[in-house]
Amino acid sequence: MSLFTNLLNLHSPSKPREDFFTEIVAYFLSLNNDILLGWLKHHSIISDDNYSSIKISTQQEHQALANHTEDSRLDIVVELSTGLSTDVIFIESKIGAKDGNNALKKYADILSNLPNVRHRILIYITRDYDPKDEIKKYCLDFLPKVNFFQLRWYQFYSFLKERAFDILAQEILIFMRNNRMSQNNQFSSVDLLAMVNFNKTLNLMESTLNEEVQQKFKLAFGGIIRGAASRTQWKWDERYIIYTHFSPSTWDLWCGLGYFGLNPSNLTDYPYLGIFLQVSPKFGQRSKIIESMQKIINDKPNIWTPINLKVLPAWSGIFYRKSLQEVLSEKDQLSAIKLFFQESIKELKTVQEQYFDFPWKGVSIETVTEADKKEDPDTSPSFIA
Repeated sequence: MSLFTNLLNLHSPSKPREDFFTEIVAYFLSLNNDILLGWLKHHSIISDDNYSSIKISTQQEHQALANHTEDSRLDIVVELSTGLSTDVIFIESKIGAKDGNNALKKYADILSNLPNVRHRILIYITRDYDPKDEIKKYCLDFLPKVNFFQLRWYQFYSFLKERAFDILAQEILIFMRNNRMSQNNQFSSVDLLAMVNFNKTLNLMESTLNEEVQQKFKLAFGGIIRGAASRTQWKWDERYIIYTHFSPSTWDLWCGLGYFGLNPSNLTDYPYLGIFLQVSPKFGQRSKIIESMQKIINDKPNIWTPINLKVLPAWSGIFYRKSLQEVLSEKDQLSAIKLFFQESIKELKTVQEQYFDFPWKGVSIETVTEADKKEDPDTSPSFIA
């Protein structure tokens, strides 16, 4: 049993894994400066450890520069001082999500503008493969220079495993294993099984989101984006869905139907089937939408699941769903899934008419036949299932 996993589950309904883990790691490194310096030297990020002072802070805020649209909040900031000079390291940590809104570029800009700094270092560390060659090139153009390093959490896991001599370190390792942050660069038997069955699985999923289901979705909500589910959604947000927007600024209010949680934290978890309605933190009508969503949850607590309804700033929504595990006993699983999708559409349409005093108009974009045409990840919100 993992202490940190249990604490995370009690932390909040939104389960902010990245912020939670950031605080844990930063606290551990503040207590174990030798491990911090050893890790940085191991990856040739620093060349010596003759520092007289080490300061680590989290969620540090920086005011927007002239070319930025909003302020920045940094996951971890490390200040290393020799007494005569100071080196500053920004660490951006990701577990499931990707870099959004050009955050890394903004952090590089801030680093370059810091006064009285000798070495300026930006580290992007992720669980999943997320190449950022363009950021490395971007940093090369700065004067003063900004050094960019890209690391993976499995590398930190391997490094810490050799030095985990106390309970805190052991608990960190357990949490990382539970959240697939210990995976190395080798294919496992499970990976190979997924690889050889990928097309079959995709075809089955496509068949449940076919023309019949899509037509009912269009009739209910007035439109459908791209005309088919996209594998880009699978890559960026661990879901395979059809969806539409209900506001002029696209993502401010939208709904999606299909498969969610396709990259679970462990092999015992199952994906979800269903439909959700989501509103952005900046939508002008947000308070009105949230009020209606809360009424739905109060009236139908066993049917709809709330996500971040009382959290700001955050993407908030309601989810009508069930586990894929619940249909595995069906003789005709695909038919059962399609029926549930149609039921989901009907249920969202019902609450739309009963609870929302807001004009909904789905957006319809001409079908894109290229299934993997890249959507813009910087404008696409993620939804915590």
